[in-house]
Amino acid sequence: MSDVWTIRRLLTWTTQHFEKRQVDAPRLTTEILLAHVLKTGRVRLYVDLDRPLSKDELAAFKALIERRMAGEPTNYLTGTKEFYNRPFKVDARVLIPRPETELLVEAVLHAVPKDAPSRVLDVCTGSGCIAISVAAERPQATVMATDLSKDACALARENAQALGVAERVSVLEGDLFSPLPPDATFRVVVSNPPYIDSGDIAGLSPEVRREPRLALDGGPDGLVALRRVIQGARRVLEPGGLLALEMGETQGSAVLELLRAAGYADARVEKDLERRERMAFGTQPAA
Repeated sequence: MSDVWTIRRLLTWTTQHFEKRQVDAPRLTTEILLAHVLKTGRVRLYVDLDRPLSKDELAAFKALIERRMAGEPTNYLTGTKEFYNRPFKVDARVLIPRPETELLVEAVLHAVPKDAPSRVLDVCTGSGCIAISVAAERPQATVMATDLSKDACALARENAQALGVAERVSVLEGDLFSPLPPDATFRVVVSNPPYIDSGDIAGLSPEVRREPRLALDGGPDGLVALRRVIQGARRVLEPGGLLALEMGETQGSAVLELLRAAGYADARVEKDLERRERMAFGTQPAA
């Protein structure tokens, strides 16, 4: 890159470059990376289309382009991901929150009262996006969050602190339910566990393969963690409490069978906005 490079010129050149290399959402990716380098919003780019970049800005943008071309996810490059209208810090320690997981948060919020205390458990919390979003939307709720990854727990705590809910979100390191106090019970248990078949990991996009395998690999059939969450939640849910799960789009019938076999009432699957079966729910029977 030489001569004078304005925002306009960079938007055009980089978008075309990403298109040729089949980078997902080439224009959006270009805008996000350029806005990040310039420490501004994407809308501002179009206000300042003829603004030239400095030598240092151009070098920083070029470095991000090269990293993105090497398969590094856009959100790892910027260090942030918007989720449920809040900025979450993300990096290679955690799975990048997906938009469809916001629907899982919506379902949880419907089950958590707005004006009364309640307890929520988020299993396999990762960045903490579910736990923190629930706590932020329900000021009287207390949330426990668990994750097997020490690094993920550290990042989830950072996010809870940054988003002002650290006093009501406890992040515990350990395997699923094992870190919980022995007498802990919850109104809602929610989980977005690893659910991809082990054999399918190699066929994922280079960007997804950069995310932690621990957060992706659901075992030989993709259901190993889901089975354990479904079984374990029965021991900690209050009577009438809700289990809310994210799953793979082809796993609906299998997960529904697991919920029914475990004794949940009102076991059901629901679709996301693209009409794919991505969520499953069950209710703890009344005592």
